[in-house]
Amino acid sequence: MQVNISWTDGMEFVADAGGHSWNMDASLEAGGSDQGPRPTELLLSAIGGCTGIDIVSILQKMQQPLTGLRVEVSGERAAEHPRRFTHITLRYIVTGKGLARDRVTRAVQLSIEKYCSVLHSMNAEVDYSFEIIED
Repeated sequence: MQVNISWTDGMEFVADAGGHSWNMDASLEAGGSDQGPRPTELLLSAIGGCTGIDIVSILQKMQQPLTGLRVEVSGERAAEHPRRFTHITLRYIVTGKGLARDRVTRAVQLSIEKYCSVLHSMNAEVDYSFEIIED
């Protein structure tokens, strides 16, 4: 796996991974021009995407009638540099008709505790919760 990052201008960079590209930039307050998300925001989104993929896959294998999944990810950072994430909070909003609560619980636990490699690459405390919305 490889991602190539190229500086474009100011504090803006473009990333390329296998034909997919995206911009990253610093905030206006940090000297950027706000032309893309911050790298730290992308890290939180990578956690949400990784665990979301896990949960969809697991629930499909469990033959659960999943129609939607939203993952809300927030992170707290240390006050001192390198200002790493110290705490991650994940909230899952799982939508479907007749979803079994115990299976949703298991899918979330498996992702958090075993499968999500992005989350396991972090050195942060993790809290999570979920809500099931009947479709």
